[in-house]
Amino acid sequence: MSRISRRFAALEKSKRRALIPFVTAGDPRPEVTVPLLHEMVAAGADVLELGVPFSDPMADGPVIQRASERALAQGICLHRVLGMVKEFREQDDETPVVLMGYLNPYEAMGYDVFAQAAGAAGVDGVLTVDLPPEEADEFVCALDGVGIDPIFLIAPTTTTQRVAAICARARGFVYYVSLKGVTGSQMADIDSIAAKITEIKAHTRLPVGVGFGIRDGASAARVARVSDAVVIGSILVQKLEELAHHPAEISVKVPALVAEIRAAMDAEGERI
Repeated sequence: MSRISRRFAALEKSKRRALIPFVTAGDPRPEVTVPLLHEMVAAGADVLELGVPFSDPMADGPVIQRASERALAQGICLHRVLGMVKEFREQDDETPVVLMGYLNPYEAMGYDVFAQAAGAAGVDGVLTVDLPPEEADEFVCALDGVGIDPIFLIAPTTTTQRVAAICARARGFVYYVSLKGVTGSQMADIDSIAAKITEIKAHTRLPVGVGFGIRDGASAARVARVSDAVVIGSILVQKLEELAHHPAEISVKVPALVAEIRAAMDAEGERI
């Protein structure tokens, strides 16, 4: 059983929803990332989503695009991202780490080389935004060889037939994008999210996480009512951008935001 599966099993047993914060590796400064990962875990994160900086992050809005630009300008590449995961694992061997990014860096490194390096570093899952499952055989095979979960996106416009096909390929959890726009856009209404999750769960026993458009504790709590996991990204990256020139405050204000959202989700869980 993978770290992701173990973590979701433990959460289900305790009747809690997973909180999955996203930050871009190396943003706003490389030395900030690993300590921040530990601080977010201490603040209540259950799974960590670490963005691999890319020059054309097509699914991301301006906030996360700028984060990629800042990280790339400081020389953050896939090798350095894996180094950060390896450093994180020196103190934490339990919290799952999912890489979120785009196919080109993995393709440039070579699928097998990347998979071996990611497995050795302690990566648990890879979510590749621009890799449709129909074209993922070679990449998934490489991940299978080292026990890394391939995680796929489902959109509001995904047909029922394709939902079934995606669920058949996915492991770890399924990521439902709650809106038709890019990251940072307005979240869809909770009824439509709930309806789509019901459709997805008809085709898989995997947990379903929801991301895109979740901006605060209130929206996270609403999503936690109908999903297995809540992914937050743009609001954290925006805070990192605001604190880029005040790095000493990052270790206080970003984890505080994670803790606030965790508390709102837990309070909602107590009411259900």
